[in-house]
Amino acid sequence: MTKIRESVALVTGGSRGIGKALVEQLYARGASKVYATARDPRTITHPDAIPLALELTDPDSAAALAEHAPDVTILVNNAGASFGSSFLDSPIADIRREFEINFYGALHVTRGFAPILERNGGGHILTIHSALSWIVVPGTDAYSASKAALWSQTNALRLALNPRGIGVTGLHVGYVDTDLTAGIDAPKSSPHSVADQALDGIEANALEVLADDLTRQVKAGLAADPSALYPELAGGR
Repeated sequence: MTKIRESVALVTGGSRGIGKALVEQLYARGASKVYATARDPRTITHPDAIPLALELTDPDSAAALAEHAPDVTILVNNAGASFGSSFLDSPIADIRREFEINFYGALHVTRGFAPILERNGGGHILTIHSALSWIVVPGTDAYSASKAALWSQTNALRLALNPRGIGVTGLHVGYVDTDLTAGIDAPKSSPHSVADQALDGIEANALEVLADDLTRQVKAGLAADPSALYPELAGGR
């Protein structure tokens, strides 16, 4: 079982939002060292965090990241992006870019750090998904699809890494009060509340953490007819 105290963690996308809250909460819980990544490491503001550069669309950047953090015991795949890409109207390049960041970016980082975690005695990977892994709302076509693919990736990696002593937790969350949801008028969780639940999940070796009521409702709806999640389709065509 992974403990936060005295751990060495790396948080991708650690300059703002949930990532920034995770860096703060890791130190508050006694982590001995926290690496935090950003495209521009100068945007990392925590005074104790070790800033590192990461471009998720570049496999070489992920490989270089692993070389700079050989003592990691907890990896947090938090970095992601949403461009509001539509399957019918957006350029294919924009849709592909969301997958390059949200799906392949996390995979590049995990592949780089899995041998490090194993060499350091096992450890834990936390990957940030979304309630949108399970439902699409207008304007989230590519983002939802990339997060659904990331959910499947996490399930596969959990099976592959368990024999190597590495636990994997998926965090699913609805609206969080961050820059990403600034224009959305809906109830939002605080980043620190989400970070606390995520770290509790790591210590409990939870397979998934569902961080709010909306997320729990959406996942429960997967067992029903699709019209339960998409009532506008209830009457068919």
